[in-house]
Amino acid sequence: MAKKYIDIMDTTFRDGFQSVFGGRVLMDDFFPAVEAAKQAGLTHFEFGGGARFQSLFFYLQENAFEMMDGFREIVGKDANLQVLSRGINTVMLDTGSREMIDLFAKMFAKHGTTTVRNFDALNDVNNLMHSSECIKKYGMNHEVVVTMMDLPPGCVGAHDVPFYEKTLRHILDGGIQFNSVCFKDASGTANPHKVYETISMARKLLGEDIHLRLHTHETAGVSVAAYLAALDAGANGIDLAVSPVSGGTSQPDILTMLHATKGTNFNLGDLEITKILKYEERLQECLADYMIPPEATQVSPLIPFSPMPGGALTANTQMMRDNGDLERFDDVIFAMKEVVERGGYGTSVTPVSQFYWQQAYANVMFGPWKQIAPGYGRMVLGYFGKTPVEADSEIIKLAGEKLKLEPTTENPLDIADRDPHKSISHWRKVLEREGLETSDENIFIAASCDQKGIAFLKGESPLMVRKNKTNETNNTNNTNGETTMAGNYTVVVDGKAYSVQVVEGGGDVKITPMVTKVESPVQINAVAEAAAPTAMATAAGSEKILSETPGSVWKILVNPGDKVQEGEKLMILEAMKMEIDILAPKTGKIATINVKVNDTVADQQLLVTME
Repeated sequence: MAKKYIDIMDTTFRDGFQSVFGGRVLMDDFFPAVEAAKQAGLTHFEFGGGARFQSLFFYLQENAFEMMDGFREIVGKDANLQVLSRGINTVMLDTGSREMIDLFAKMFAKHGTTTVRNFDALNDVNNLMHSSECIKKYGMNHEVVVTMMDLPPGCVGAHDVPFYEKTLRHILDGGIQFNSVCFKDASGTANPHKVYETISMARKLLGEDIHLRLHTHETAGVSVAAYLAALDAGANGIDLAVSPVSGGTSQPDILTMLHATKGTNFNLGDLEITKILKYEERLQECLADYMIPPEATQVSPLIPFSPMPGGALTANTQMMRDNGDLERFDDVIFAMKEVVERGGYGTSVTPVSQFYWQQAYANVMFGPWKQIAPGYGRMVLGYFGKTPVEADSEIIKLAGEKLKLEPTTENPLDIADRDPHKSISHWRKVLEREGLETSDENIFIAASCDQKGIAFLKGESPLMVRKNKTNETNNTNNTNGETTMAGNYTVVVDGKAYSVQVVEGGGDVKITPMVTKVESPVQINAVAEAAAPTAMATAAGSEKILSETPGSVWKILVNPGDKVQEGEKLMILEAMKMEIDILAPKTGKIATINVKVNDTVADQQLLVTME
């Protein structure tokens, strides 16, 4: 009797890169490994989407659409190239309008996508309907998703088999067209028994002909057991990666699963160990210079208590490293349990995982519930759809007060459609004003990446790649025994960060101001634009206002001499992709402003004085 054929999707070049390097891997560095993967017999790849869309524009000075074109050219026209999309967000930073979601599907189909894995972190099926229509409209396969995790100990109310069955029935009742169904566990916390029961339920409900997949991560240490449970329950496909971006925060290694399925009735895609070994060897050569964070290679016993996706974990720890507060990582992880429980049990996957992380980070750094992270607050208020269970009433009230928003049950797409800044016409005008080509690609880049997208299109984005040979604490020696200093550095001068590229010999040195978060053109505050060193010329006041966290100055809302009321917002910092309001501790007058927009600030740095 022939073994059951199992489709293997290689996640190395999307989720693997995201889970280990925060998505920061240059295409010319990894394309030779794509060719090696093809030679190894792999034909199904996750090659873009998710956070690997923005990361190219934000950190790599690369165009994601050009990367996708290059990938397709290597693997050929018949390969199944898959991307990850977040329902009403697609790959954008916020909820997209209907016309921007349509543009997403049009552009991703144009640039080589075969299949779109489409999920909603809240499992709100209404958030999948329009995007699914657009995906099918442009001829791509639609893989609809039910997102999974285990709740932290002591939490009940969602994320059990009946909850997933209800979600799947809503997908069927909603008339959503799909080619396959994926159960996606970004945190790797769904226990194998629940996985078996869930896949068994889905197989019974959907019949034998529907392609069923499980996606998980090794972060909590149960991924191989979860995959074996899924296969035993009737799954047709699983997602795997290869070393050095397998295991740990990423997917299990292909070689590991080949070993785990020995003696079973499963054929993992006709893959051969010797060919996979050659592929892994080539990838290791390609990535030899990249710094692998130690937490990316580890299984964490903390994750089941506070489900943090592998793809988000390393991105967050890298930001904490940059901020100098990585020692608080365990505190933030432990703080997530309360944040998840009181937030309505949205699945810990982007963007909800980042909302959880930002709120837990704020609770640790500023005190429990002293700040409300904007994304977390808008989620509990209903601006991203319906959470699996209603969020805690006290948190809803607090979020409304902090964000000055009322709770809503309105369709998020209707809200987005009314926002002029989420229209194609708005971003076409922005591109025209900047003297940039108004192609569909550029419009989508600008709309999805905001001013960081504009900076990329103008050639002003930074290059921020972490490679071992460029770490100041880990410089290698050349053949003459001399220290090699060539590479990419972050240099801080007068509080402002610069990305510096250093080359050996007589090459040029390129210095670029690092782009942090720049608001959309219509939101730029005139005071913030005018802020300059001269603002510090007046005498300092007796009341000193200090930063409570490392970060960068996003907006300055007052000038020296302004009279302000107690609790009035003076400036906004950005830390961990979160807006931090700096408020007046009393009624009085601004004496000095001691920082400028885009300055990098340290913990307890002086920001403002008052009298």
